[in-house]
Amino acid sequence: MLFAPPLTRRPRAVRRALAAAAGAAVVLGASACSPAGSIESANVDSWKATALPSASGIVLADAGKILNRDPIAKDATVPAGSYTLTMSCDGGGKEFFDVSLDGNRLAEAGAACNGSRETARIKVPAAGRLTISASSVDAPLIFAYQLVPAN
Repeated sequence: MLFAPPLTRRPRAVRRALAAAAGAAVVLGASACSPAGSIESANVDSWKATALPSASGIVLADAGKILNRDPIAKDATVPAGSYTLTMSCDGGGKEFFDVSLDGNRLAEAGAACNGSRETARIKVPAAGRLTISASSVDAPLIFAYQLVPAN
């Protein structure tokens, strides 16, 4: 039979020190999930330079801040073909990208707003006006995307 040592009460100073250490661990853990600095004061161009890979042949790109949950859309005339949409965002939550051609939805893609890159293949069946709308209910956040012909 196993015997457990008798439970002893720790001195008050030890209990306080353990409680303070546990509280500090919670605060540090929560702050590790938050982006460094404020989204409102972030420099979009500097962030984009590190968030997306350099690419040639970009047919549509945008970067900015979503501060109030309103979608931000950009469009361009593109030829038919296969494309790669590379997206990134930061600030927490998730961002959604709606891709449409001449008003008809082609695809929907999303990116977790933790600074990682996501990619999606987009098939454009005919030449036309391609619109990419970026939106999120997790404002504020910073985002960037680029659309390039697929290899």
